[in-house]
Amino acid sequence: MDALELASLIDHTILKPETSVQEVDRVVDEAVEYRFCSVCVAPVFVRRVSEKLKGTGVKTCSVVGFPHGTHKSTIKAIEATSVVKDGADEIDVVAFLPHLIRLDLDAARDELLEIVRAARAVRSDVVIKVIVESAALIWSNPDREEQTIELACQAVRESGCDFIKTSTGYHPAGGAGVLAVSWMKKHAQGAIRIKASGGIRDLQTAREMIAAGADRLGLSASVSIIKELTGIKPDRSTNGY
Repeated sequence: MDALELASLIDHTILKPETSVQEVDRVVDEAVEYRFCSVCVAPVFVRRVSEKLKGTGVKTCSVVGFPHGTHKSTIKAIEATSVVKDGADEIDVVAFLPHLIRLDLDAARDELLEIVRAARAVRSDVVIKVIVESAALIWSNPDREEQTIELACQAVRESGCDFIKTSTGYHPAGGAGVLAVSWMKKHAQGAIRIKASGGIRDLQTAREMIAAGADRLGLSASVSIIKELTGIKPDRSTNGY
């Protein structure tokens, strides 16, 4: 995989709460330069990013219910509608984890359906990714690890979402894991794609996630990883994702 191929799989991300407008503009410029798939920012920056990316081929991505997923589903639906109206091409929604931990498929699917209907009433082709905090799910169900991931995949599929995503990168249980990604690939049934995110800070880890089945990577260390691939000494600083 060359640098352009890898870049096309990356959502170049800046989501730390203290992010400045200047930092967002820098990330946008990097995304255009390196040809990343998208720029993922907090809702407050979506309109600005969408306008700056217009005509570049780089998509605008934002988050909903971030980072804890404990907003009421109605609030998540309103937030999803708002960012899509502001120009988001893709949204990454944090699922309400207790539904998944309890293996309550109906509740998990119903929450996502409410968000999907609201977002796609504004834009029918918006791409919806669902963050399930896979490390937390596995930790919470030590005797049913794979079953929990399987149910999460089912809820995402049956709600009409496009991706299942490993994590926000902020949960203390951890971020993306190869085992979780491989289980997602197994239970996606070819109907949904997989985004690995959280703690992917070097080329080796990125490659491991892709080999396990990830179709997309959520990274803040995007530029460093591309430089590592091309043999340029990478800058190991990240923006907290």
